[in-house]
Amino acid sequence: QLRIVESGGGLVQPGGSLTLSCAASGSLDYYIVAWFRQAPGKEREGISCINNNDDSVNSGDSVKGRFTISWDNAANTVYLQLDNLEPEDTADYYCAALHWPGYRGCGFIPGYYARAAWGRGTQVTVSS
Repeated sequence: QLRIVESGGGLVQPGGSLTLSCAASGSLDYYIVAWFRQAPGKEREGISCINNNDDSVNSGDSVKGRFTISWDNAANTVYLQLDNLEPEDTADYYCAALHWPGYRGCGFIPGYYARAAWGRGTQVTVSS
């Protein structure tokens, strides 16, 4: 089973930036990797995903134009660049890697990620 470790979270002021990393224990070839977040008292929200089968990306409406997902195949790592952060972005951020050879595109349908490898999360706090 692939192991996933997230890092890069922390405390940042509104308008600031962070780079989150999702490091895998092995190759991410033929994987879909997605970032989710969950704030206290709220449901888990899919925010960004990338598909290694076709290099497609997708983002949730709440983060479009502010968060950017990217891939470093050599390092088996997916990054999430968080820019122009808002207090509403405060949450625990999780990475999920789903092995799905041949699948095209990506999204955040919860059932798809039930069999994914998940990390334990990294906390992001946006506050002045």
